[in-house]
Amino acid sequence: MSLSVNYTTKENVLLVRLSGELDHHAAETLKKEWQETIKANQVKHVILNLESLSFMDSSGLGVILGRYKEVTQLGGEMVVCSISPAVKRLFEMSGLFKIIRLEENEQYALLTLGVAS
Repeated sequence: MSLSVNYTTKENVLLVRLSGELDHHAAETLKKEWQETIKANQVKHVILNLESLSFMDSSGLGVILGRYKEVTQLGGEMVVCSISPAVKRLFEMSGLFKIIRLEENEQYALLTLGVAS
């Protein structure tokens, strides 16, 4: 199974929806696409929806951490929502939840960033 990515922009927030598997094969492509999308859309915040992501390895964590650093340098925030149990466990083990906020769903994440859904 491969990785499918959907990008949507609402005001200054980029919604990134990942589905499938984020492994070392997909990580580099995702990194480049994501960076280009941030630049092209003048976004400040990112909401990462992982509801349909069935698998992620350490290279996926690296891509997410890299984009987190870029967004915080812009003065923004990254929020993760709708995370599957397997991927949530990986986030917990890696310590990413210490720096990236977890919200229940996209609508609530948008509200916490000041964007009405």
